Amino acid sequence: MKSLTFVYAVHNNLYINLTNRCPCRCTFCIRQQADGAYGSDSLWLEREPECYEVLAEFDKYDVSRYNEIVFCGYGEPMERAEDVSYIGKELKKRFPEAKIRLNTNGLSDKINGCPTAHLLEGAVDIVSVSLNSGNAADYMAVTRPKWEDSFDAMLSFAVECKKYVPQVMFTVVDVISEREINESKAISEKLGIPLRIRAYDS
Repeated sequence: MKSLTFVYAVHNNLYINLTNRCPCRCTFCIRQQADGAYGSDSLWLEREPECYEVLAEFDKYDVSRYNEIVFCGYGEPMERAEDVSYIGKELKKRFPEAKIRLNTNGLSDKINGCPTAHLLEGAVDIVSVSLNSGNAADYMAVTRPKWEDSFDAMLSFAVECKKYVPQVMFTVVDVISEREINESKAISEKLGIPLRIRAYDS
């Protein structure tokens, strides 16, 4: 069942759900198994929200009670890169103490057909890029993106984000092999971007 859940709380964070669209079909993606996340209502959107609708949702919450505001729904937030930029900057005006994070597959430049990392300046504090694997072949097998050069595009986007965002990190899910995790650590060290190895259910 599709819904209009634009903002939802999980644990100590508030999440922004902007779109169902995503250019990847990751083998471990939670959206293949459920229509919600960690007890949320359905996140499959009947339609994409307008920016003002997303911002209005924050009137329902005491934002000071939450650790982070996170762009992360059932699609790739940077499918709406300009809107991420606008909403993030507006939230910064309203809640200057809030920490804002973007969870992304790192393929924004491919999605939008142009450089996009600069849009995140002043809009988010943290960019978390799904590295998913430590080499192109395994990445393609796990992530199954639209484009053959997605691995390099993802790495380039992450590096570019360092120019505009205070904190950039890579993530991998612990369902990949130890070899892939070690290769991911090597890439992380080479590019100077910290790596977080996260549990599948976190």
